[in-house]
Formats: sequence, structure tokens, C-alpha cells
Amino acid sequence: MSKSIYAFILLASRNMKWMLTIALILSSVTYYPTKVIGQTKQLATTKQPVQPSKGRTLPQQPTSRPVFILPKAPASLSPISGRRAGMGSRDNCPAVPTPLTALVPFQEEQKVGEQENKSIVGIVEGLTTSERPTFWFYIPYTKNLSNSSAEFSLQDSAENDVYRNAIALPSKPSVIGISLSNTAASLQVDKTYRWYLKVHCNKEAASIPVYVEGNIKRVNLDSRVIQQIEAANEPRQKIIIYAEKGIWFDALNMLTQIRISNYRDASVEEDWQSLLQSINLGNIATMPLVKLPTR
Repeated sequence: MSKSIYAFILLASRNMKWMLTIALILSSVTYYPTKVIGQTKQLATTKQPVQPSKGRTLPQQPTSRPVFILPKAPASLSPISGRRAGMGSRDNCPAVPTPLTALVPFQEEQKVGEQENKSIVGIVEGLTTSERPTFWFYIPYTKNLSNSSAEFSLQDSAENDVYRNAIALPSKPSVIGISLSNTAASLQVDKTYRWYLKVHCNKEAASIPVYVEGNIKRVNLDSRVIQQIEAANEPRQKIIIYAEKGIWFDALNMLTQIRISNYRDASVEEDWQSLLQSINLGNIATMPLVKLPTR
């Protein structure tokens, strides 16, 4: 082999080694970023929140508060006017920021009078399943008034007295409960009764008392509602059902019993405010609550 050919082969061999070295370096540089990027994507993926499976139970939402829903009146019943709030300038009664008020649902009919503390006339009525329900009123007048008196009465559709009794005024403005005594005749199913609460701030004066009036009707529950109530685990769940089904007096009476015994419970107070606000009596929700003894 000539010297020129041998030199050429030696040069070519050296160039080939350099080319292979350069190729290996380039391939390692290209592969490393790709591997790093792949690992980064994998780590990022593992940090994503795990989606719940279809069978997984999500955390329960907070339970609802009792909200009264006005039931549809039967076609056979005609609207009867009542008075949920009493006029505040009668019978020499002192001026009060909140008038005598019945804790009953109200549908406004018309406004009477031009004075600041107006008496609103409309449909004042509620349903119950109880034979002898308790009626609740906010009374702003107190027993400190001399010569004062109050009376609650209940009449049937023929205006016969079912119950009549004198009521002692509270020691301070309060929401009071008036229960029918065990000697009073029980309310009959599907019968409508008329109730009255009259307050004389001066019983010696021959004047019209401050009063409120409205209707109450006893009904039987639908079988589906009975099942819902029986399935309820807590009293407040029963209250919510009664309120949603339009059974006002049952919802109110159950809640007042709980509130009297748990008056420091914030959740009970929120339920109380929710129920009264649903019939636009939020201004009564902060008033003291007292149940008068049955006579």
C-alpha cells in the first residue's frame, strides 16, 4: 500500500471517530430534556385533584330552615276578612312601636285608616291537625296598665262560643301562647272556627278594644305527608315538613316548644326567625316568648 493511500485511510478513520463522538453527545443532550419534560408532566398530573367516582357520596349541604308555604284554599271556601295587627290608638291604649299582632299567615286585602300605625285587613287564617291547638300573639301591653283586661274567644261557624277565657297581660311586651283547656270542645275536622283576642287598656271606658281576629281549620294530613313526618329523624325536620305543607299551627307550636326549652340555642333561633320571616313577621322574631298556663 502506498504512503498516500495509507495516510488517507488514517485520516478518514480519525474523522469517523470524531463524528461518532459528536453524534453520541448530541443524542444524549436531545434525550435528556425530553426525559425531564416527561417526568415533569407526570408529576404535574399526580397533583391534580382526584375526581369522585359516580358512586362516591359528596358532603351533605346544610339543612334548610323552616319556611311556610301558603296552601291553596279549597274552592268551596270564600275569603273571609280578618285582622292580624290591631290598631294602636284605641281605648286609651299607650302608643307602642309594634302593635298587638297575631302570629298567623296573612294575605293583604286592603289598608284602613291614615294614622301611622295602620290596621291591615285581609285573609288571616291557618291550618292545624290538633284538637286543641295553642294560639300565639305578640302583646305590647302589660299588666301594669290600671283597669286593663284581655279576653280570648273561639267560635264555630254559627258564632257559638267554643271557648272563652280572660287572659292576663304579660309583665313585659311578649309573645304569648293561649292554649284551649281540656274542658273545651275539641276542634272538628274540616270545620272552620273564628278566634278573637281583645285587649281593653281601660275596661271602664265604653270604647272599642284593640283586637285581632282570624280563622283556624282542622284538617287531616295526606297519607304521603304522614309518611314523611313519621320518617323524620328530628323534631325540626317535622317542623320543616309542616311548614312546607302549609300546616301553620303545628309548625309554630312545635317550634315554640323547642324554643322555650332551648332559648340559648343559636340554631333554634335561626329556625324561629326563618319561620316568622316567611310570613312577614320578622319584627316579632326577637320578642320574648311566654306560654300562659291553661285555665
